[in-house]
Amino acid sequence: MVRQDNVEIYKLKAQLCKTFSDYKRLMILNELRGGERTVGDLVKTLQIPQAVTSRHLAVLRNGGVVSARREGTNIYYKLTDPKIAEACDIVHEVLLNQWANNRKLAETLIT
Repeated sequence: MVRQDNVEIYKLKAQLCKTFSDYKRLMILNELRGGERTVGDLVKTLQIPQAVTSRHLAVLRNGGVVSARREGTNIYYKLTDPKIAEACDIVHEVLLNQWANNRKLAETLIT
């Protein structure tokens, strides 16, 4: 029998994964690994429209993945925890491993 508190943890994990489920949000996270950035910085670097960037930042902020601070007219965003970048790196490594394994399998099937 699954304990209710474990179910709640799984629900929270699923919600966090949804926060990462858009490639534009992943691009934003990658830019923020280097430190604080403004919306304007992200728009310029990623070439994503300002409204789209702001919408994705709101999702990331609501998911607790980024935090924001206002300085004058600028809003600066940063990762709430450096482990977020590490988690993205681990997922990246898993994908590369899967890609390599699939490539090896394809090569054995072709030859």
